[in-house]
Amino acid sequence: MVLVLVLSGPQVRCAAVMALISLDDLEGLDDEQLDDDITDNVEPMGDEDGLLSHWQAVASTHQVSVPTEMTGPIQEMTRNRQQREPLSFVLIARHEKMGEVLYEERRYPAGFWVSARRSEDLYEQSISLAFMKLMRFICKENSAGRYLGMTVPVVSSVQVMEDGETFEKNVETAFFLPSEFQSSAPRSIDPDISVTYREPIRVIARTFYGTTTEQTVGWQIRVLRELLDPGDPGVHGDRYIVAVYDNPGAPQRRNEIWFIRREP
Repeated sequence: MVLVLVLSGPQVRCAAVMALISLDDLEGLDDEQLDDDITDNVEPMGDEDGLLSHWQAVASTHQVSVPTEMTGPIQEMTRNRQQREPLSFVLIARHEKMGEVLYEERRYPAGFWVSARRSEDLYEQSISLAFMKLMRFICKENSAGRYLGMTVPVVSSVQVMEDGETFEKNVETAFFLPSEFQSSAPRSIDPDISVTYREPIRVIARTFYGTTTEQTVGWQIRVLRELLDPGDPGVHGDRYIVAVYDNPGAPQRRNEIWFIRREP
């Protein structure tokens, strides 16, 4: 999708300060533009201590700490950062206006998903810490005892509270197992990680660009809601999904907000 929503105003500028640690942070270790005090001291990928220190510095700007036991997973995913399999889908409909795509309706396949839940003070912290658990699962802490590879997008749940604005802090972050493992899904060593088979899901997806904080995601929910029939009973009104594709350091980072179709 190509429609870019340009956000402005003090709340959005404040939201842009926060970022999400994810697979894409790892992808940009040797080429993304970080704050000057971080890029001035980027360590080579082969330097374990330097690599960990680098990511601890990055994480501190996100209000998240990276423990020393994450050194191995960070290195492993950095070495294998090109092994990302796109999650396929069936395009049901595309809605455009004046040549610009407003949103798409898609159907994603059934299959095994790997997920972790965290409940932190900030929505962004919950996503970041949940993904650290998924990193360890991907990097050999699984019954296959090997690096599993990765699919994109990485998705996180959004559950809106009764006030219609505030997000629940208990957040699930998940990815679809690569096709190689769909016929025999590895089990997790960590009891906090679930490997579950899920039925197909039908979503309405709209692209947006930038960070994925509670403020920016909330804004995007409102934008897509205004584009749809507000009385449409076919979509959930309090459950959404955020899908992340690109490097958070990129000026036009690609994300999507998904509205979930109800089962018929």
